[in-house]
Amino acid sequence: MKFLDEAKVYIKSGSGGAGAVSFRREKFIEFGGPDGGDGGRGGDVWVETVNGLNTLIDFRFQQHFKATIGTHGMGRNRTGANGEHVTLKVPVGTQIFEEDQETLICDLTEEGQRYCLARGGNGGFGNAHFKTSVNQAPDWANPGLEGEEKTIWLRLKLIADAGLVGLPNAGKSTFLAAVTRARPKIANYPFTTLHPNLGVATIDEREFILADIPGLIEGAHEGVGIGDRFLGHVERTRVLLHLVSAQEENVGKAYKTVKHELRAYSDEIGDKPEIVALSQIDILDKATLTKKTKELAKACGSTPYQISAATGMGMTEVLRALRDIIVEANADANILEKPAKALKVRHRDIIADEDEAND
Repeated sequence: MKFLDEAKVYIKSGSGGAGAVSFRREKFIEFGGPDGGDGGRGGDVWVETVNGLNTLIDFRFQQHFKATIGTHGMGRNRTGANGEHVTLKVPVGTQIFEEDQETLICDLTEEGQRYCLARGGNGGFGNAHFKTSVNQAPDWANPGLEGEEKTIWLRLKLIADAGLVGLPNAGKSTFLAAVTRARPKIANYPFTTLHPNLGVATIDEREFILADIPGLIEGAHEGVGIGDRFLGHVERTRVLLHLVSAQEENVGKAYKTVKHELRAYSDEIGDKPEIVALSQIDILDKATLTKKTKELAKACGSTPYQISAATGMGMTEVLRALRDIIVEANADANILEKPAKALKVRHRDIIADEDEAND
């Protein structure tokens, strides 16, 4: 399956059905009167997040989604049927933007979330609706309201707990393959990874999701190389694992290059909690390893981990460090959510008390 994280889609909700102009004419019925029914409501256009999707590739083959119109009203006070709704199935983490690609309509971050993108038009009233004591034979009806139509952009940001960043060939895909069951492409040339990959890592019976994105090079924020278009996929992560290859001649410069690109893309990503690791250390002798570790520590301001996905050296320690930050961040998020939930519950209690008092 090909990966696609952005798609342009045209949507249109259904128009309402027209009301009917009809008069009851039956044998032996002296005063028939108007009996035109109302038109049905047009169908809505909805978007819903579903499990099992991690790409927007389906929207490459279908870009137009139209709900059906409401059925027109008929005589004998028969109301027209409502139009059928249309639902766009998208992966968790999808954002919906207006055509300008800047105005956010909704951000769907949980499975099963639904949002109405376009409401169907109301059905028109039939002439039976306008009957009054002074106008007992109205000969007009309302047309149905037009449905909404617009062009929207779907943008996917994968949901992951930790993100892997670094220069090309820093060992990100190898790390992902070593600690998860993901099987990304691995080869000895730059930009082997052309799209993000996800994997579930397990350490001490606790699981978290890792996201691997294509490597960044100097000038990525200006479009050099693959650019920074995939950085949005690590925007929601709790922590970044910054890998610097031991094969780099200047590991300090390699670290600063990627760090600069992260900050150029977004201060939010640049300031995320970060774990730095010197990867592929199995190719170095002890003296060179000590030298490069000191250089990298000076550049990042902390002692980097030393890891080798090929031999498994240092992998457990890094996974535990990632896990600890993720657990702490999730705990802090839950603490912040609890007062808001309590406030909503208290607000409902207050309203209920006021209603009882009024009764």
